[in-house]
Amino acid sequence: GEGLCNAPSGFLPGTLPKPTLWAEPGPVIPYRSPVTLWCEGTLEAQKFDLYKEGKHVLWNTQTERKSTTRGKFSITHMTEHDAGRYSCYYNSPTGWSEPSEPLELRATGESEKPSLLSQQGPIVASGQNLTLQCRSDVGYDRFALHKETKQGLPQSLVLQPQAGLSQAHFPLDTVSRSHGGRYRCYGGYNLSSEWSAPSDPLDILVAGHLPDRPSLSVQPGPRVASGENVTLLCQSQSWRDTFLLSKEGAASPPLCRGSKHRAQQYQAEFSMSPVTSAHGGTYRCYSSHSTSPFLLSHPSEPLELLVSGKGPKPYQLSCQLWVLSPEILWAVRE
Repeated sequence: GEGLCNAPSGFLPGTLPKPTLWAEPGPVIPYRSPVTLWCEGTLEAQKFDLYKEGKHVLWNTQTERKSTTRGKFSITHMTEHDAGRYSCYYNSPTGWSEPSEPLELRATGESEKPSLLSQQGPIVASGQNLTLQCRSDVGYDRFALHKETKQGLPQSLVLQPQAGLSQAHFPLDTVSRSHGGRYRCYGGYNLSSEWSAPSDPLDILVAGHLPDRPSLSVQPGPRVASGENVTLLCQSQSWRDTFLLSKEGAASPPLCRGSKHRAQQYQAEFSMSPVTSAHGGTYRCYSSHSTSPFLLSHPSEPLELLVSGKGPKPYQLSCQLWVLSPEILWAVRE
């Protein structure tokens, strides 16, 4: 932790509430990429100071024009020298604030990005157990999991892979609303402070946190032939701005559509044109609000879509009249 020895001169402990420190676009930054640290204090904040590992960092700081409650510290090109633990303070007419919670800033290398999967799929329900799996073809000694938040994770979870496997399982325990969010993972080597490039983002969505249960219907019907046009319609009586359609057993993220208001209902259409046998399966839809995009409604009742293949045409008899003589010959052709 930060001792008083590392604090700015004239510091009176606990005089003012601690500011919030966060990094944009996030706390793990690829080499040579820009990153901005923001320190947000109270209305009386006049000056912001940034400390790294307890030493004062002399970067140009400017308060945001719209409000003086934020100080901005910019790194134009991230290097390993910029990595480390940061905290910030603000100064006001009554003295210095407490230090912010520390923020760990990390530089990532160019090495192979790992992949991040949810063993339960991208949509989970409260009370379920959630495990995220980070894996790679590269033999990393450790894996780190980050959840994107305004402040970054206070501690990112770092795990050793199982012996002989280049993967790590991150058990996130029983799902609650706080588990919803965007996750990424990184690979690293024990002898280096450098991390790999981030995995592609994985969005974990928590169902059952909005009271409604939307309804799901299909046109022209649940049994269709390959090549037909099919539309799934998700509807809710409550005001919602987004609908999501998920397919049972699919690892891919759910489809999202903006909501439209029709006949006292909020709804979204998901069209599958032309439909193929791969579209067959069980679907559910959910609604959500852009204010908390990772929290969903209860699922709709499941809808099973059956797609029949084109297959060979049934053998059809067609008779053609040939007048060759008084006799009439019936010719059968396919």
